[in-house]
Amino acid sequence: MLKNERENRTERLLQVANEMMTAACTAPKGKGIDIIEVAMATDETILQLSKEMLIFSEKSGLKFFIRDAENILKAAAIVLIGTKQKIQNLNCGYCGFETCTEKLQFPEVPCSLNSVDVGIAIGSACSVAADHRVDSRVMFSVGKAAQELGLLPGCSNIYGIPISCSSKNPFFDRNSTKPTVHL
Repeated sequence: MLKNERENRTERLLQVANEMMTAACTAPKGKGIDIIEVAMATDETILQLSKEMLIFSEKSGLKFFIRDAENILKAAAIVLIGTKQKIQNLNCGYCGFETCTEKLQFPEVPCSLNSVDVGIAIGSACSVAADHRVDSRVMFSVGKAAQELGLLPGCSNIYGIPISCSSKNPFFDRNSTKPTVHL
């Protein structure tokens, strides 16, 4: 029997995405409090994310969302990682407020430990992608679209990690959304 790698490429990528979700879920967290949410987007959800990125680009004027919206259409899956906001009662001041009680008056300002937790989870997930040699890239733009769509309810600081398996990573060396200026 001979089996071409293209025959089960998507199946293998979905398995890697599942392992990435496990790595993000089990990543260390500040004070051991689990406020990280992880999900996998595929098929029609990737299309929804792409459309929302185009809408957000139009509203915000951020042109790189257009480029990223096209790039994610080449992904077999996108791992979404976000954090719920919860103060850690450390009064560390990293968020810019002297005390956690003072910070409570500004719920839109994230607790810095929450932000660190999501970063560690992203790093853990990306290490799995690297171990499996799949194409990937951490994208703020995908996370913003996921947040706008409410895909991870109650979460902020959401990031997306699209993955693919191709001869050239479609998420790097991307075409610019601005014309090249020749000097």
